[in-house]
Amino acid sequence: MNLFGAMDTSGGAMQAERMRAEVVAANMANAETTRTATGGPYRRQHVVFAADRPETGFLHSMIGASGGSAAGKLAAAALPTLTLPGSGAVAPGVHIAEVVEDAGPPLKRYDPGHPDAGPDGYVSYPDINPLTEMVDLMGATRAYGLNSSAVQAEKGMIASALEIAKA
Repeated sequence: MNLFGAMDTSGGAMQAERMRAEVVAANMANAETTRTATGGPYRRQHVVFAADRPETGFLHSMIGASGGSAAGKLAAAALPTLTLPGSGAVAPGVHIAEVVEDAGPPLKRYDPGHPDAGPDGYVSYPDINPLTEMVDLMGATRAYGLNSSAVQAEKGMIASALEIAKA
């Protein structure tokens, strides 16, 4: 992988971590939301990351050895590709596969005076723990910062290489 491929990898990770931080912020903002447009309480969101795989592994070797069969072409089409400009190589990295709702039941609190209280006097609240959300936010912030430092280091390496080339 060349330096620009490393920068693409860090940039993709920064985008994924930014989205993770936004989802955590939305969870925190809706921790007390008892009614949404769909009618129930807000559901906690989770970000699911998936790895971008380079096309140099065993599976790709097997697909290439299949002689261009229909099954080999179908399997090759199903694999993710992230081709680096001018290199023909695929950069390993991460992307967001999906954002899913928590399937757990909402928390029930007895509050008969609340406008969203049921006939039994209980209100359904989102099952959001602020401590868990803060830990997730801290993790996303740290990962974003580390990838930002990696991009800065890569920029420094490119600048040093250009200085050497000038001399």
